[in-house]
Amino acid sequence: MSTQSNACTNPATSGPSVDKLRRLPPSATEDFLSFKGKGDEEALTRLIIAVLTDHSPDKAKAVTQWGPELRLIEDIGFDSLAIAETVFFFEDLFQISISNEEIMQVRTLGELRAFVKTKVTALAS
Repeated sequence: MSTQSNACTNPATSGPSVDKLRRLPPSATEDFLSFKGKGDEEALTRLIIAVLTDHSPDKAKAVTQWGPELRLIEDIGFDSLAIAETVFFFEDLFQISISNEEIMQVRTLGELRAFVKTKVTALAS
């Protein structure tokens, strides 16, 4: 008889992707599962905001208004290292591949959301 809880053995709530989210607020895992399961774009936006907040090199620069036009470098304070770490995180989380050329085209929160959605959708096809 196993003593593990269902949360540890249920594939929907465990695994390498969900494990990566443990350092983020619990709502990030719910948003990840909602996007992966239902294609919920609002959940994807919330997940991306949680990841950007976690990877922001300037934690003291709190973003109070998240909108699609928010610029990663100018408004959030990302630099090339923070962008690279964020890209690696999304690659691992969604099991996608992102080239340097592709990510250099992403400048705003809205573009990042559209980019991740396109990559994940293409992978599922």
